[in-house]
Amino acid sequence: MSARDIIIRPIVTEKTMKASSDENKITFEVAKDANKSSVAQAIQEIYHIKPEKVNIVNVHPKTKRVGRFVGKTRAIKKAIVKLPEGQQIDIFEEN
Repeated sequence: MSARDIIIRPIVTEKTMKASSDENKITFEVAKDANKSSVAQAIQEIYHIKPEKVNIVNVHPKTKRVGRFVGKTRAIKKAIVKLPEGQQIDIFEEN
């Protein structure tokens, strides 16, 4: 599995952007079978930055309704990556 298969996309929300600016943490959606060490290796390979810490969270699907139709959101796995002081990843720039 290549690094681009492990890191799917960055997650951009108000909460993740605040964590990015305040705590130097970046949040990514990762592959279902990814673990902490594989995410750390993928970040190092893609961005050439060795992360200080990686936390993994399984996000369970939520039930949503639109009128009388009921469905579920998709389940994802996300990784919260703490970067070293002074290092930064620009998630809006193409690599």
